[in-house]
Amino acid sequence: MDITDQIALVTGANRGIGRHFVTELRDRGAAKVYAAARRPEEVDVPGAIPLRLDVTDDDSVAAVAQQAQDVTVLVNNAGVAALTPFLGGDLAGARREMEVNYWGTLRMVRAFAPVLGRNGGGGILDVLSQSSFRAFGFADTYGAAKAAAWQLTNGVRLELASQGTQVTGLAMALVDTDMSAWARGQDDWALAEPLDIVRRALDGFEAGAFEVLGDEMTRAWRSRLGEQAEALYPEAVVGPSRTR
Repeated sequence: MDITDQIALVTGANRGIGRHFVTELRDRGAAKVYAAARRPEEVDVPGAIPLRLDVTDDDSVAAVAQQAQDVTVLVNNAGVAALTPFLGGDLAGARREMEVNYWGTLRMVRAFAPVLGRNGGGGILDVLSQSSFRAFGFADTYGAAKAAAWQLTNGVRLELASQGTQVTGLAMALVDTDMSAWARGQDDWALAEPLDIVRRALDGFEAGAFEVLGDEMTRAWRSRLGEQAEALYPEAVVGPSRTR
Protein backbone atom coordinates (compact mmCIF):
# COMPACT_ATOMS: atom_id res chain seq x y z
CA MET A 1 0.00 0.00 0.00
CA ASP A 2 1.52 3.28 -1.12
CA ILE A 3 1.19 5.84 1.68
CA THR A 4 1.22 8.75 -0.75
CA ASP A 5 -2.15 10.55 -0.61
CA GLN A 6 -3.50 8.22 2.11
CA ILE A 7 -5.45 9.66 5.05
CA ALA A 8 -4.03 8.27 8.27
CA LEU A 9 -4.99 8.27 11.94
CA VAL A 10 -2.41 7.50 14.62
CA THR A 11 -3.39 6.81 18.25
CA GLY A 12 -1.09 7.81 21.10
CA ALA A 13 0.32 10.39 18.70
CA ASN A 14 1.59 13.07 21.04
CA ARG A 15 4.93 11.46 21.94
CA GLY A 16 7.26 8.50 21.50
CA ILE A 17 6.74 6.16 18.58
CA GLY A 18 3.33 7.68 17.87
CA ARG A 19 4.80 11.11 17.21
CA HIS A 20 7.37 9.57 14.86
CA PHE A 21 4.59 7.77 12.99
CA VAL A 22 2.83 11.09 12.45
CA THR A 23 6.03 12.76 11.22
CA GLU A 24 7.03 9.91 8.92
CA LEU A 25 3.55 9.56 7.43
CA ARG A 26 3.65 13.27 6.63
CA ASP A 27 7.13 12.91 5.11
CA ARG A 28 5.96 10.00 2.94
CA GLY A 29 3.22 12.08 1.38
CA ALA A 30 0.10 11.22 3.32
CA ALA A 31 -2.59 13.70 2.33
CA LYS A 32 -3.80 14.07 5.90
CA VAL A 33 -2.68 12.73 9.27
CA TYR A 34 -4.95 12.77 12.32
CA ALA A 35 -2.87 12.77 15.51
CA ALA A 36 -5.11 11.31 18.21
CA ALA A 37 -4.19 11.48 21.88
CA ARG A 38 -5.67 11.90 25.34
CA ARG A 39 -3.85 15.25 25.42
CA PRO A 40 -4.12 16.59 21.87
CA GLU A 41 -2.73 19.95 22.99
CA GLU A 42 0.67 18.22 23.14
CA VAL A 43 0.63 17.33 19.42
CA ASP A 44 3.33 19.49 17.84
CA VAL A 45 3.87 18.03 14.35
CA PRO A 46 3.26 20.75 11.74
CA GLY A 47 0.29 19.94 9.52
CA ALA A 48 -1.07 17.15 11.73
CA ILE A 49 -4.69 17.37 12.85
CA PRO A 50 -5.00 16.84 16.62
CA LEU A 51 -7.96 14.83 17.91
CA ARG A 52 -8.88 14.10 21.51
CA LEU A 53 -9.08 10.34 22.02
CA ASP A 54 -9.15 7.95 24.94
CA VAL A 55 -9.09 4.41 23.54
CA THR A 56 -10.53 3.06 26.80
CA ASP A 57 -13.74 5.09 26.39
CA ASP A 58 -16.44 3.89 23.98
CA ASP A 59 -17.91 7.35 23.48
CA SER A 60 -14.51 8.90 22.78
CA VAL A 61 -13.69 6.26 20.16
CA ALA A 62 -17.10 6.65 18.52
CA ALA A 63 -16.71 10.44 18.39
CA VAL A 64 -13.30 10.20 16.70
CA ALA A 65 -14.60 7.67 14.17
CA GLN A 66 -17.40 10.11 13.35
CA GLN A 67 -14.94 12.98 12.96
CA ALA A 68 -12.52 11.04 10.75
CA GLN A 69 -14.78 9.39 8.19
CA ASP A 70 -12.15 9.76 5.46
CA VAL A 71 -9.46 7.58 7.11
CA THR A 72 -7.77 4.95 4.91
CA VAL A 73 -4.89 3.99 7.26
CA LEU A 74 -5.30 3.31 10.99
CA VAL A 75 -2.19 3.04 13.18
CA ASN A 76 -3.07 1.52 16.56
CA ASN A 77 -0.12 2.78 18.57
CA ALA A 78 -1.60 3.83 21.93
CA GLY A 79 -0.17 1.69 24.71
CA VAL A 80 0.85 1.55 28.36
CA ALA A 81 3.31 -0.55 30.37
CA ALA A 82 2.80 -0.86 34.12
CA LEU A 83 5.86 -3.12 34.60
CA THR A 84 3.79 -5.35 36.85
CA PRO A 85 4.76 -8.99 37.63
CA PHE A 86 2.13 -11.71 37.59
CA LEU A 87 2.88 -12.55 41.23
CA GLY A 88 2.71 -9.50 43.43
CA GLY A 89 2.24 -5.89 42.45
CA ASP A 90 -0.96 -3.94 41.92
CA LEU A 91 -3.50 -5.66 39.67
CA ALA A 92 -4.83 -2.26 38.62
CA GLY A 93 -1.75 -1.81 36.44
CA ALA A 94 -2.30 -5.15 34.73
CA ARG A 95 -5.93 -4.29 34.11
CA ARG A 96 -4.93 -0.93 32.66
CA GLU A 97 -2.48 -2.65 30.29
CA MET A 98 -5.19 -4.96 29.01
CA GLU A 99 -7.72 -2.13 28.75
CA VAL A 100 -5.43 0.04 26.62
CA ASN A 101 -3.27 -2.43 24.70
CA TYR A 102 -5.95 -5.00 23.87
CA TRP A 103 -9.44 -3.60 24.44
CA GLY A 104 -8.43 -0.17 23.17
CA THR A 105 -7.10 -1.65 19.95
CA LEU A 106 -10.25 -3.73 19.53
CA ARG A 107 -12.44 -0.65 20.07
CA MET A 108 -10.54 1.24 17.38
CA VAL A 109 -10.68 -1.66 14.91
CA ARG A 110 -14.42 -2.12 15.41
CA ALA A 111 -15.06 1.61 15.01
CA PHE A 112 -12.90 2.08 11.93
CA ALA A 113 -13.38 -1.19 10.02
CA PRO A 114 -16.59 0.15 8.40
CA VAL A 115 -14.85 3.45 7.63
CA LEU A 116 -11.97 1.67 5.92
CA GLY A 117 -14.38 -0.55 4.03
CA ARG A 118 -16.31 2.42 2.67
CA ASN A 119 -13.04 4.06 1.63
CA GLY A 120 -11.83 1.15 -0.46
CA GLY A 121 -10.34 -1.18 2.16
CA GLY A 122 -7.29 0.67 3.36
CA GLY A 123 -5.06 -0.75 6.03
CA ILE A 124 -4.43 -1.19 9.76
CA LEU A 125 -1.03 -1.20 11.45
CA ASP A 126 -1.04 -2.54 15.02
CA VAL A 127 1.94 -1.73 17.23
CA LEU A 128 2.68 -4.90 19.19
CA SER A 129 5.85 -6.06 20.95
CA GLN A 130 8.41 -8.83 21.18
CA SER A 131 6.59 -9.46 24.47
CA SER A 132 3.59 -10.60 22.40
CA PHE A 133 5.33 -13.96 22.02
CA ARG A 134 8.14 -13.94 24.59
CA ALA A 135 8.09 -14.08 28.40
CA PHE A 136 10.86 -12.52 30.48
CA GLY A 137 9.94 -13.50 34.04
CA PHE A 138 9.16 -9.92 35.06
CA ALA A 139 6.62 -7.32 33.95
CA ASP A 140 4.90 -9.99 31.88
CA THR A 141 1.39 -8.64 32.43
CA TYR A 142 2.31 -6.21 29.64
CA GLY A 143 3.26 -9.19 27.48
CA ALA A 144 -0.08 -10.84 28.19
CA ALA A 145 -1.90 -7.75 26.92
CA LYS A 146 0.32 -7.57 23.85
CA ALA A 147 -0.15 -11.31 23.23
CA ALA A 148 -3.90 -10.71 23.20
CA ALA A 149 -3.35 -7.84 20.76
CA TRP A 150 -1.19 -10.12 18.57
CA GLN A 151 -4.02 -12.65 18.36
CA LEU A 152 -6.42 -9.81 17.65
CA THR A 153 -4.22 -8.64 14.79
CA ASN A 154 -4.08 -12.10 13.24
CA GLY A 155 -7.81 -12.69 13.62
CA VAL A 156 -8.85 -9.28 12.31
CA ARG A 157 -6.61 -9.83 9.28
CA LEU A 158 -8.76 -12.82 8.38
CA GLU A 159 -12.05 -11.10 9.16
CA LEU A 160 -11.27 -7.99 7.10
CA ALA A 161 -9.69 -9.70 4.09
CA SER A 162 -13.05 -9.84 2.32
CA GLN A 163 -13.32 -6.03 2.32
CA GLY A 164 -9.75 -5.62 1.09
CA THR A 165 -8.29 -4.24 4.31
CA GLN A 166 -4.60 -4.95 4.86
CA VAL A 167 -3.61 -5.70 8.48
CA THR A 168 0.02 -5.50 9.57
CA GLY A 169 1.50 -6.17 13.01
CA LEU A 170 4.71 -4.53 14.25
CA ALA A 171 6.79 -6.30 16.90
CA MET A 172 10.01 -4.98 18.39
CA ALA A 173 12.09 -5.07 21.56
CA LEU A 174 12.83 -2.00 23.66
CA VAL A 175 12.69 1.38 21.96
CA ASP A 176 14.18 4.59 23.30
CA THR A 177 10.95 6.26 24.45
CA ASP A 178 9.53 7.26 27.83
CA MET A 179 7.94 3.82 28.16
CA SER A 180 11.40 2.21 28.23
CA ALA A 181 13.14 4.90 30.28
CA TRP A 182 13.78 2.32 33.03
CA ALA A 183 16.25 0.50 30.74
CA ARG A 184 18.36 3.49 29.75
CA GLY A 185 21.96 3.09 30.79
CA GLN A 186 21.64 -0.63 31.55
CA ASP A 187 24.14 -2.79 29.68
CA ASP A 188 21.71 -5.72 29.41
CA TRP A 189 19.21 -3.77 27.30
CA ALA A 190 19.77 -2.15 23.92
CA LEU A 191 17.23 0.51 23.00
CA ALA A 192 16.36 0.99 19.33
CA GLU A 193 15.88 4.43 17.82
CA PRO A 194 12.13 5.03 17.47
CA LEU A 195 12.42 6.59 14.01
CA ASP A 196 14.29 3.50 12.75
CA ILE A 197 11.47 1.27 14.01
CA VAL A 198 8.80 3.48 12.46
CA ARG A 199 10.54 3.53 9.10
CA ARG A 200 10.88 -0.27 9.07
CA ALA A 201 7.22 -0.58 10.06
CA LEU A 202 6.03 1.68 7.25
CA ASP A 203 8.36 0.04 4.73
CA GLY A 204 6.79 -3.31 5.60
CA PHE A 205 3.30 -1.86 5.59
CA GLU A 206 3.82 -0.36 2.14
CA ALA A 207 5.16 -3.74 0.95
CA GLY A 208 2.02 -5.50 2.21
CA ALA A 209 3.75 -7.49 4.98
CA PHE A 210 1.55 -9.28 7.50
CA GLU A 211 4.20 -8.84 10.17
CA VAL A 212 7.16 -6.50 10.62
CA LEU A 213 9.93 -7.46 13.06
CA GLY A 214 11.66 -4.24 13.94
CA ASP A 215 15.03 -5.42 15.26
CA GLU A 216 17.41 -8.37 15.27
CA MET A 217 16.49 -9.55 18.79
CA THR A 218 12.84 -9.81 17.80
CA ARG A 219 13.63 -11.54 14.51
CA ALA A 220 15.84 -14.08 16.29
CA TRP A 221 13.25 -14.90 18.95
CA ARG A 222 10.35 -15.03 16.49
CA SER A 223 12.26 -17.61 14.42
CA ARG A 224 12.50 -19.92 17.47
CA LEU A 225 8.80 -20.24 18.23
CA GLY A 226 8.66 -23.73 16.75
CA GLU A 227 11.05 -25.02 19.41
CA GLN A 228 10.01 -26.88 22.54
CA ALA A 229 9.16 -24.63 25.47
CA GLU A 230 11.97 -26.23 27.51
CA ALA A 231 14.47 -24.98 24.93
CA LEU A 232 13.03 -21.49 24.94
CA TYR A 233 12.99 -21.17 28.74
CA PRO A 234 15.75 -23.45 30.12
CA GLU A 235 16.06 -21.32 33.27
CA ALA A 236 12.54 -22.42 34.25
CA VAL A 237 13.31 -26.15 34.32
CA VAL A 238 13.09 -27.48 37.88
CA GLY A 239 13.94 -30.77 39.54
CA PRO A 240 15.93 -33.64 38.00
CA SER A 241 15.29 -32.43 34.44
CA ARG A 242 17.59 -29.48 35.09
CA THR A 243 20.67 -31.69 34.86
CA ARG A 244 19.71 -33.54 31.70
